[in-house]
Amino acid sequence: MSLKKQKKFDQINVIPFIDIMLVLLVMVLTTATFIKQGVIPVTLPKATSSEEKVDKKEIDIFIKKDGSVYIDKDKVSLSALEDRLAQIPKEQSVILRSDKEADFQYFVMVMDTLKKFEHEQLFIVTTNH
Repeated sequence: MSLKKQKKFDQINVIPFIDIMLVLLVMVLTTATFIKQGVIPVTLPKATSSEEKVDKKEIDIFIKKDGSVYIDKDKVSLSALEDRLAQIPKEQSVILRSDKEADFQYFVMVMDTLKKFEHEQLFIVTTNH
């Protein structure tokens, strides 16, 4: 009976592993850049007859501790809030941020206004702490 001598592994070749990890890193960084910017940057052609389209994805509504209401950094009264929400399509997203120390009545008034105009896409921002 002959015994074959087994080859002893003193070290592991990690170069293929490093190559794969570098490729994955490049893919992740490239994708993360596109996600942060939202779009791939391109130079668009000009047209002579076109309509300007405002492509705003969401409306931000803030209720501060003192009860003041803001729409996209503009302070508004409750009547102006109704006017602004009447102009917004009901399918457009509305993000509501209310200070935890604000009177609940202000929150209810804003929610009533949103319900009056039948806004369907409402998100209320909270924290997990």
